[in-house]
Amino acid sequence: MAYFHLTKDNLDDSIKNNEILLIDFWAEWCAPCKMFGPIFKAASEKYPDIAFGSCDTEAEPEVAAMFGIRSIPTLAIFKEQIMIFSQPGALPENVLEDLIQQTINLDMDEVRKKIEEEQAAKQKQA
Repeated sequence: MAYFHLTKDNLDDSIKNNEILLIDFWAEWCAPCKMFGPIFKAASEKYPDIAFGSCDTEAEPEVAAMFGIRSIPTLAIFKEQIMIFSQPGALPENVLEDLIQQTINLDMDEVRKKIEEEQAAKQKQA
């Protein structure tokens, strides 16, 4: 599934059915979004096995609210249904490329282990 428009109707399936999902939160009036959009779309063509969801925050305010989007553009990355990255700001092509490579190489067993450790520590404090 390379590049597609992310909506509230396809959000859950997009997260569940893709090993890696990148989401670009943007709006038509946003100048930095217009600069980042072509970089995001070009990356989707380079990595056809990765899902690239484009979410117009004006058309999909519920999705933007679910993610707490307060600044755009914002890039969110999921791997194996876990959000591993979220950051506002237009990224240069080389930074996006580096993030994609880091995501591909990320050991999710280690991520799940850290999440479990953090949850256990929070339960001890409660």
